[in-house]
Amino acid sequence: MQKKLTITVDSKVYEGLHAVIGRGNISQFLERLARPYVLNKELAASYRDMANDSAREAEASEWVENLTQDIDETR
Repeated sequence: MQKKLTITVDSKVYEGLHAVIGRGNISQFLERLARPYVLNKELAASYRDMANDSAREAEASEWVENLTQDIDETR
């Protein structure tokens, strides 16, 4: 779900955003820029949960081991 946000920036920043990013891409640009700063805690918690899932970690390790064997066989 998207929300509308009104922000105030210096006129030179505004002109630069239009010139460099393009009129229809500014929202996406700013969202990608801000996302790591505001969702970082959520991401860290997700990584922690994945690491604590021993069945998932075992499956991932098996997949990696098989992948490296496949690479060795192609040499």
